[in-house]
Amino acid sequence: MVHTKDFRKKQWKMLLVTMLCYLFFYTGRHNFGWAATGMAQALSIPYATIGWVSFCMLIGYSVGQLINGNLADRFSDRLMMTTGAYLSIFTNIAISFANSLYPIMVLWALNGYFQSMAWAPGGKLINNWWGQEERGKAFGFYTMAAGLSSVVTYFLSILLLAQGYEWRMLFRLPVLLLLLSATIFLILARDKPEQTVDQGETMASEQPAETWLTRYRMVLGNKRFLLTSLAFGFESMARYGLIFWVPVHYLGKNWKDSPEHIWVTFLLPVGMAVGALSFGLLSDTFFKRDRLKAIFVGMSASALISLGVYVLPGHNLLMGGVLMLLAGFFVYGPQACFWPLSPDMLGSKYTGTGIGFMNMCGYLFAAIGEPLLGHTIDITGNSQNIFLVIAVICLLSATIMFFIKYGPAKD
Repeated sequence: MVHTKDFRKKQWKMLLVTMLCYLFFYTGRHNFGWAATGMAQALSIPYATIGWVSFCMLIGYSVGQLINGNLADRFSDRLMMTTGAYLSIFTNIAISFANSLYPIMVLWALNGYFQSMAWAPGGKLINNWWGQEERGKAFGFYTMAAGLSSVVTYFLSILLLAQGYEWRMLFRLPVLLLLLSATIFLILARDKPEQTVDQGETMASEQPAETWLTRYRMVLGNKRFLLTSLAFGFESMARYGLIFWVPVHYLGKNWKDSPEHIWVTFLLPVGMAVGALSFGLLSDTFFKRDRLKAIFVGMSASALISLGVYVLPGHNLLMGGVLMLLAGFFVYGPQACFWPLSPDMLGSKYTGTGIGFMNMCGYLFAAIGEPLLGHTIDITGNSQNIFLVIAVICLLSATIMFFIKYGPAKD
């Protein structure tokens, strides 16, 4: 890949505009954890049922990843991302007007599918513009944008709740920022270096030699990649366990009497964003592109931090803030190392299919974890216990990574 000054400028432009689009994607997904308490009270449903609502979205997202990852290797990444954004905005607003459980379940499942139209296509677009030697850095920035998306969503949700807005507004207002960023992305993004504004494009911008079935066979035939996807499943279960249930944990402590405690949760996504960029850069430098080792270190540390949150008393504001920051840093940072393993293990041609399959595994596991953690709170009566479960999940991810052999990257 030629690195002229003009091309370098375009490289960064494509990376930044993709990051901008994804920066606001979680306003249509991670808002649910903040709306969960108000929704449960308004609809008189237990937290286990709330967990099943989240399960529906994650299953929709998981199935969507399997489908849309493959489609990202066939169709325009730019058009797929923006279509998913606009449809997600519509379903969020529709949910805000729902008054019963089952319409919310259906709409939230559809929202999961629409949200899945972004990550793999965005990853494929970045892979088209960035070479193997800088993949860790590029995916680190991209994953950081996802982490910052949680920061934005947490901040807006806390702000709206603090101002007295009801849970329905969490589905209406934050997604307006996604509308703006997706439109900017639609105007400025280009799928690959050869494409220019004058050339135009169609949804089927490239006709690969392989069929969709061949692409799936290439992924399913790679045992190392399958094990890596399994480890990613446990990582995602732990990450979503924190993202979704930490707000529930803190909102259940009469947070209006001590509002400073709710802002401790804000450090969780901040740690995630910093961790994503840090692990992405470290995998290229300190770990010398041995991303498997970087993931093992991160998930082992994450297990210890989660155990620390479970053991230490929660009333210490400073300690709670530090642990939330570290929990986010280590549970999400390794994700920046997982994504480059798709082109590293499978080759660039199958990047979209690989990322989609891996993310499908991640959200399938996350979906299973949601009602499990919700049930844990219901039967124990103490949300503190979720951190013990998450520690075990992180340890499982680290153990799998320990037994995967590292091989040379290929393009």
